[in-house]
Order: sequence, then structure tokens, then C-alpha cells
Amino acid sequence: MERESVHVTLWQDEASAATVPRVLLVHGTMSWGTDSFRGQRPLADRFRLELMDRRGFGESPDIERSDYEVDAEDIVELLGAGAHLVGHSYGAAGAMIAAARRPEAVQSLTLIEPSALRVAEEHPAVGAALVRIRAAFGEQRAPMSPEEYLRYSTEGYGLPVPEFTPQLLRATASAMAERVAWDAEIPLAPLLLAGFPKLVVNGTWEGAHPEYRAFIGEALMACGEFIADRIGARHARIMGADHAPHQDQPASVNRLLAEVWT
Repeated sequence: MERESVHVTLWQDEASAATVPRVLLVHGTMSWGTDSFRGQRPLADRFRLELMDRRGFGESPDIERSDYEVDAEDIVELLGAGAHLVGHSYGAAGAMIAAARRPEAVQSLTLIEPSALRVAEEHPAVGAALVRIRAAFGEQRAPMSPEEYLRYSTEGYGLPVPEFTPQLLRATASAMAERVAWDAEIPLAPLLLAGFPKLVVNGTWEGAHPEYRAFIGEALMACGEFIADRIGARHARIMGADHAPHQDQPASVNRLLAEVWT
């Protein structure tokens, strides 16, 4: 039985030519395409932006358990004859796997705050963070509702509590059940050998809540730098941003993206 396709939102200004470069953007957890990449909308005057909703998020079909391997299968299919590829956080895991499988279809690869920590476990900061995260998520907790989980994952780290919209609650429920990306085994060697341009973007996290930065922020910065070194990518740090630099400082990130895509 053929599985249902994922939803893709197209952003392309009518004035732009049909031959402008294609870009496939893959969001992270507790989000969806148009929510995660709203700050990149101005780039549609020069590029064809295709915003994928991962299964269980946005307007894509439900899935019992969100999975970066399943995301990679969908990304491989959506790449078609070729496109620039961008993945944020959880979405970066699927993007890396897909790029390793079909490098000939990838025109460039951009990873924004990749959360596949296991690939950089040998780095002391990342290894220590993995111990903390595995212990924290291994604890027995009373079942939470999506609303409770949203409060737990924001208020505790000094982050604003978002509006509990139906779309966000569905995304949160999917995130609560997903296969964890920090333990993903991703082959970096094929990405190093691939000839397409590569960019890894991290925030500098200086404005983040101290507990949030200590628990995961420092490890994510180290992981991004490690991955960039191992795959031969440029590594960029965005001042005034933490885990979502493309949302916190869209103008700075958009300049980098436009450089890579051209």
C-alpha cells in the first residue's frame, strides 16, 4: 500500500522566474514548515522555497511515532532532480541522512543548530550533555498532556509560554512521542566526500537562560562546530540567537543562506 505524501508549502513570488533555485526546508520539533521558517519568507523573491511538514506536524499525515529515518525517506523523495537542502534541529538529522543517501540530488546542505549529538559524543561538552539528557528522559514521570509539556519545556528555562493553538498542541503531542534525535547514528564520511557546499549555523546563546544554556546550549554549539569540521562545512555563529537563529536573527541567517544558494 502506497503511503500518503507529506504536505509541502510553496513560497515563490509571482515575479520570480520559474527557473530560480529550488530550496527544501525541514523544520525541527514542536513546529512545522511555515511556523519554523517564517523569517525566510523574504527569500522567496529570489528562490523557490518548499517548506516540508514532517509527519505528525503541520498539515502532513499523522504518524504513530515521528522518526528522523522516516523524515529522511520523505526528504529523498522531495529532493527530486535536485534542490538546496536546509534542516533545523531535529530536521537536520533527516536532512543529513538524506544527503548522505542521495548526494547527487543535493545542491547545498545547511544545518541550523543540528541536534544529532551522538555523532559528536567524543567532544567533552557533548558527551556530558548526553549523560544529562539520557538521565533526564529516562526518569519515570507522570504522564503529561501537551499543554503541561509545553509549560514544562518553556517556563523552566525562562522561555515564554506560547499560545496553545490546535496546531501547536498537535506538534507537541507528536514531539512527545518521537524517536529521539540526539542518539541518531548518522554517517558523516559521505557528507565529507560530497562536493556540494555545506554550512552549519549556531546561535551564540549569550542571551539564553543560564540553565537552558548549561543543559543543552553549550553542547549544541560544540556539536555544530564538530559536525562542520567533520563534513568540511563553513561554521557560522549568529550573535543574539540561541536554538533558532533563523527566527531570532532572520536577516543575518538569510544573508548566509542566499550566499550558499547562489
